[in-house]
Amino acid sequence: MTQRAAVYARYSSDNQREASIEDQVRICRARAEREGWVVTEVYADYAISGATADRPQFQALMAAARSGRFDIVLAEALDRLSRDQEHIAGLYKQLSFAGVRLVTIADGDVTELHVGLKGTMAAMFLKDLAQKTHRGIEGRVRAGASGGGLSFGYRVLRQFRADGTPTAGEMEIVPEEAELVRRVFSEYTGGVSPRAIAVGFNKAGIPGPRGGKWTASLILGNAVRETGLLRNRLYVGERVWNRQHFVKDPTTGKRVARPNPREAWIISAAPQLQIVDRTLWEAAQQRLAVGRRQLGSANTDGELGSPADGANVGRRLAAARRPPWLLSGLVRCGVCNGPMGVVSSDGRLGCANRRERGTCSNPRTVLRARLLERVMAGLKHRLLAPELVEEFVRSFVAEVNAANRTRGQQRARLQQEHTKLGRQIRNLLELIKDGHGSPAMARELAGLESRQDQIVREIAGTGTPEPLPVLHPNLPELYRRKVDTLEEALRDAATMAAAAEALRSLVDAILVYPGETRGEVRVELRGDLAAFLYLPEPSDGAQTRTAASRKENGRSGGVMGTLVAGTGFEPVTFRL
Repeated sequence: MTQRAAVYARYSSDNQREASIEDQVRICRARAEREGWVVTEVYADYAISGATADRPQFQALMAAARSGRFDIVLAEALDRLSRDQEHIAGLYKQLSFAGVRLVTIADGDVTELHVGLKGTMAAMFLKDLAQKTHRGIEGRVRAGASGGGLSFGYRVLRQFRADGTPTAGEMEIVPEEAELVRRVFSEYTGGVSPRAIAVGFNKAGIPGPRGGKWTASLILGNAVRETGLLRNRLYVGERVWNRQHFVKDPTTGKRVARPNPREAWIISAAPQLQIVDRTLWEAAQQRLAVGRRQLGSANTDGELGSPADGANVGRRLAAARRPPWLLSGLVRCGVCNGPMGVVSSDGRLGCANRRERGTCSNPRTVLRARLLERVMAGLKHRLLAPELVEEFVRSFVAEVNAANRTRGQQRARLQQEHTKLGRQIRNLLELIKDGHGSPAMARELAGLESRQDQIVREIAGTGTPEPLPVLHPNLPELYRRKVDTLEEALRDAATMAAAAEALRSLVDAILVYPGETRGEVRVELRGDLAAFLYLPEPSDGAQTRTAASRKENGRSGGVMGTLVAGTGFEPVTFRL
């Protein structure tokens, strides 16, 4: 039977040619033709490093391999697929498990030996390349050019040398943005807070860096790493490079910034890029230092805390931080869907977008303690109202039945086509046995067999009919009893943490809307009814489905469907 091959091609950076993809595909197709393979699919990632597996077409290739859409993965070389040792090993294991061969033009059939040697060589290549790149950038910075990155107030300067080659690492001041930078420094030294500056800019419709909104953190930045607009030394004519380096998180594959020691920083003069007067700069830095001393003295490393007590910024802030609230991260503004945070000393919650950016019209605030009381009441009396559960189950059963009918129709159609192909294959075989065969008939026979194999996989993919949930007849009352138990656990210090986690699992979001009158808010509590359809074994011994039985039926313990406490009946509205 003719084997199906999928070609993968990739090139790393914008400096390489897109024609590189065409060249890789061309030589792979030529190899497949010599071997008698049929190239059924081509996957290509443009200008993406092989050091990461987070490539759209690479992920699509692996998904298709797991579903059995081809028999061979063909590439120019192993480093086209990955340059990371762990990724290469994982790639080889996944393809082997799926029964897919890995073949490259450079090495032929890839084995465990290739994976070990090539993976090591690719990792060494990346490390050597990173060191050489870092060395080259350092030389450019010491010569007075930019080491990369672009700050607000500047743009890249595109020029050509006498020999026609483009320059690199040159920047120039953007007058309009430079005026905004000076305005930030002037307002800050005049006593205006970073939050107030950001709100004022946003209300005036002034676009922030990269066209986004202004925020207090964007202006203030981080003192230790010297980030943020107010701490950017380039504005006073000093370029700072090598403040941080990046390492790849082995779990996520993402790059994570790590600070370098200050002695590794490279500082060079760039007077042509100065935007802020030295006197104004020093005044801003003095106010920043005063603000930091309110939390603790600064040591020689620029961190909070004194050498005498050994405290650093992390310990000091951790000690001052209040315990996390039960509903942290769940309360959102109903107008802009932004987070709601503490805005007053008495624990009132307000829209962060309104406070930080001035971009939301919701002025209402709500006491955290009162909101928690209403959330518990909503969970107990509204989220599982009997009529709501009945409607949800009715809709869910109808959806499951419809899905099962569709699955059954698809399975019947595929089985009918499989039977028809079987007859055609037998007829062709009889003709070939009688001496009437030809190359065309052999190709047609191979195609029919390939389609028949594909249908077998599609039939297996339709799965089994979805089972309907078995519900306890007194589900709402059982649930309310559990909420009562949860309330008691929240008041006990020994069980508070576990109870808080259980409470958060019942709530998807809490939306706060402004009410019709002053001081009134309307609250919508959203929870996932799927979490309530399969309860643990109740105390009265009634039979319910266990997690094991759900797993056997291909379910993870939940069914789809989100409920809003307020949809279809009176919403939760109260005055605070």
